[in-house]
Amino acid sequence: MLATRVRQKEGTFFFVSYKAPDLLAKVKFISRYHLEGETIEAEAPAADDEVGSFIAGIERSEGAFQRQLNRRKVSAIVNFFETAASQPMIPGAVLLFTDERLKFEPLGEYKAMGNLREPEGKFLIIDGQHRVAGLRFFAQKHAREADAIEVPCLIFDGRSGDFATEMFVIINSTHTRINKSHLVDLYEKVSWESPEKKFAAKVVNLLYESEDSPLRYKINRLGGRSRQAKWILQSELFNEVHKLVQAHSRAVKGRFGGRPEKMYALIRDWLGGVKQTMAEVWGQNDRYMFTKDVTLKALVRVLGDLMKQKKMMDRWASLGAEVWKTATSSWAGEASQKFRAEGFYERFPAKGQVERVRRIHVELTRALGLEPPEPETEEA
Repeated sequence: MLATRVRQKEGTFFFVSYKAPDLLAKVKFISRYHLEGETIEAEAPAADDEVGSFIAGIERSEGAFQRQLNRRKVSAIVNFFETAASQPMIPGAVLLFTDERLKFEPLGEYKAMGNLREPEGKFLIIDGQHRVAGLRFFAQKHAREADAIEVPCLIFDGRSGDFATEMFVIINSTHTRINKSHLVDLYEKVSWESPEKKFAAKVVNLLYESEDSPLRYKINRLGGRSRQAKWILQSELFNEVHKLVQAHSRAVKGRFGGRPEKMYALIRDWLGGVKQTMAEVWGQNDRYMFTKDVTLKALVRVLGDLMKQKKMMDRWASLGAEVWKTATSSWAGEASQKFRAEGFYERFPAKGQVERVRRIHVELTRALGLEPPEPETEEA
């Protein structure tokens, strides 16, 4: 099908126009919709479909998310479809997601235009389920008219489950259907999420709200009350902490006894020690890049490297943040130059954030006299 490829920063997605019958055949509903005795049955997400399970759980968990399926809304949409004449029926794009990587073939010199291969499976609807449900009911009564309707769609392909669920929450947190919150806040409230994700979510929450946290109120939760300047998105910090928890599952169960507050104490002391070492640049985000998202993510990864050293961890258990201040003392000398905002991207050249975080991680690790980390194939 003909598509326009859209690039925004490091993201790429596609804009297409689907004929209504074709769209309805390519999407799956993970919620049940009703209208005048007719029902669209929900398709149960597959066992390994993290995105579908997440969204389906929000749809059906009225107590936790205050999002009720609105029959009146679907009815109003169908009524509008039936009465709309000169007005566009669906002027806003429906957002579709597939974890398959779709092949895009540019047309000649028009590199942004080309043929996009459809996925083998069905699309998940990130935004627009009510509109598409209304279109399904409309098409059942007005098949001929529906055949002439074209629906604008944005397609996101080949991304991680975290990407799709985060986008769903961000979009829907702007309405009154669910509380203004973020993906990580929801992880603690859904029963099917892994223990590691729930554990990491609790750690990140402690980093945000604890009085002794170096990141208190500096994490962007998309709905937090603090008006202070934010340093890093909650989802990005969560991804790093989640990877840390997964990589050190034995320590989480053994040394920390499966208690998030113990893991929090480690990260708090680590950042607290680094803060003392890098006092000259810490929090000076108008002039330095040390407490920006790319460096904070790299710092969590460096902590992961240090956690492999039992002697270091034993010293931390008795000395706290002081051991990390001493361990990172070699960073202080070049801090004012290396992390200066002016020329930072030239000193750490990269095609995108994933590569830049790795470059900073390697630089900081080498400065500690440790072996540089192995390259990562993708951002988790």
